[in-house]
Amino acid sequence: MDREALIARLLDHYQHPRNRGPLGDADVIVTGGDPGCGDTVIAYLKIAPSGDHIAALSFDGQGCTVSQAAASLLSERMVGAPFAAVDALSPEEMIDILGREVVGARPRCATLALRTLKIALATYRREWHER
Repeated sequence: MDREALIARLLDHYQHPRNRGPLGDADVIVTGGDPGCGDTVIAYLKIAPSGDHIAALSFDGQGCTVSQAAASLLSERMVGAPFAAVDALSPEEMIDILGREVVGARPRCATLALRTLKIALATYRREWHER
């Protein structure tokens, strides 16, 4: 994808976010943020009854185009995904998905949603194992 297409995709996700808003029956709700710039992402995670993949995922928050578009794009990609897909996705890969040449100077913004999702999944695992 060329630079213009990457920028257009980011703007589309920012202006028309997918899966934005609270998820009423979420199993886990986690807030992540970047104190350096004030961006926040709240991840709402619903786990499938089988306990091995994401049944539903939504987000809320505020911040720059990069952080909010990344949350939208990530939520779209991870609904229905096995936990292993979340575990395997690295910050570097997330930056590549968004377009390194477009978001490369803002890695914390580009990876905020991923970090928050990984914390939400870890929280679920910890709470599930405590039951």
